[in-house]
Amino acid sequence: MAKLPQYDGPCPIERVINVFGGKWKPAILYNLEAHGTLRFSELRRLIPEVRQKMLTQQLRELERDGLVIRKHFPEVPPRVEYTPTSIALSLAPVAQAIERWEQENREAIHTARKKHDRTHG
Repeated sequence: MAKLPQYDGPCPIERVINVFGGKWKPAILYNLEAHGTLRFSELRRLIPEVRQKMLTQQLRELERDGLVIRKHFPEVPPRVEYTPTSIALSLAPVAQAIERWEQENREAIHTARKKHDRTHG
């Protein structure tokens, strides 16, 4: 019997998901791609379910990973804008491919879940 290779850490897909995964990161990136530069308040309006603290956290992570540029304007009241970087915009084809996959497999996944739930309580 052949020995299976030992898991040695995140595979490339896991690393990518760690960058744009998270409950609100896909919505943030989608809106930044669709609208370009947005103020924090505009993002809150476009994603009404997200709490301010979580939006701030997810934006900081995206900034840290180089997917958004944060620009602070020292005004009263303070204004902060977020712009997608070329790295973020390069994710568009990936996101579109994931969306296509979901659409093509949605019904099969739904059916499998229903079958599993019936047989496993």
